[in-house]
Amino acid sequence: MSVTIRGSAKARDQPSCNGFFCRMVCLPKCIFGGFSRVMGRRNQYQPSELQLQHPQLLHPPVVPEDWAFLVSFEQQYGTTHPFFYACSFMQALKIAEDEHKLMFMYLHSPEHPFTPSFCSRTLSSELVVQFLDANFVCWGAIADRGEGLQMAATLQPASFPFCAVIAPAAGNNIAVLQQMEGPIDPAELVEILQRTMEEQGSAFGTTVRGREEEHMRARIKEEERIKARAKEQEKLRADRQLREEQDAAYFVALQRDQEKENLRNARAQKPIEASNQTNYQNPGQMHREKQLGKPRQSSSVGEAQYKETTTHGKDTQILIRFPGGERREHNFSCTDKILSIYRYIDSLGLPGIANYRLISSFPRRVYSFDQMGMTLKDAGLHPRASLFVELL
Repeated sequence: MSVTIRGSAKARDQPSCNGFFCRMVCLPKCIFGGFSRVMGRRNQYQPSELQLQHPQLLHPPVVPEDWAFLVSFEQQYGTTHPFFYACSFMQALKIAEDEHKLMFMYLHSPEHPFTPSFCSRTLSSELVVQFLDANFVCWGAIADRGEGLQMAATLQPASFPFCAVIAPAAGNNIAVLQQMEGPIDPAELVEILQRTMEEQGSAFGTTVRGREEEHMRARIKEEERIKARAKEQEKLRADRQLREEQDAAYFVALQRDQEKENLRNARAQKPIEASNQTNYQNPGQMHREKQLGKPRQSSSVGEAQYKETTTHGKDTQILIRFPGGERREHNFSCTDKILSIYRYIDSLGLPGIANYRLISSFPRRVYSFDQMGMTLKDAGLHPRASLFVELL
């Protein structure tokens, strides 16, 4: 017998792949896209007792494409043969990659004169069956139909029987490590396959394992990125919720204080109280006005002036808390001085509020005489702040 071998390591005119020689083949889209078809196995297609008694019922009239080769082979040569996966080419290639094995492909040409002897003597040989089942993932197809026709057009065999050793490659390519055409006896076939495994199989196995490790690292990295992003989003949601709760609490307190102030303002003041407030002179105010060298005005006039300008051009809201629990809120301009807050407090004419200083609680900061000339914006009180009146 004679066999033509192409793609072996001895063919120095073939292109090199990772230090050894092979043939890279680009699969057609009809083959590469067939991976989604349902995979079957040979033992899922066992004849029933009725079919064994009536051979004409052994196979259905319409045979699925994936089973066509296996049905045709077993009808003519029996069930002693390597385990051929009844699935698409890409599914068999994926199985080989997952099992870190090479793929043995056989294109069956039923009408070729060399086919009967090859199938009955070589593929049905116990030596070949045991060797292929132990070391390869086997796939077969009829050369003139379906995927078998597409693979024959892609690999362009010069003769039949046609066998090839296939390994996965990048993209939609495959690597043809060994290609055998024509009749071949069992011992010679096993020898060729053994040599191919020793010379080229280990390198492709390393490539497959390396690609799997790379995919695993990529998946782990992607999972870590997703977890980090989810954690960051959760933190942002928590921060946003906290800010919303703080703002809501502040506005509730502000509204409550405003209602109290409106209630106090609605109550009529006795004439004597109005007279006392008119004539009341705050010692602390007198001291500050004297130190700053500015004229002092009565508390009633000052308070009236502040009330008139409460909502005109004011962009800074100051909440003032007094030692007795009373609160007052007033709007200032961000360019007003700290002294403006003292003047507003003095204009209220509250009893017992004479010598004092202003303090912010968080962060704690004292606004006394040295800060009188500082603007509210420079003091960090714009656009909203809360101050406490501390008596001296």
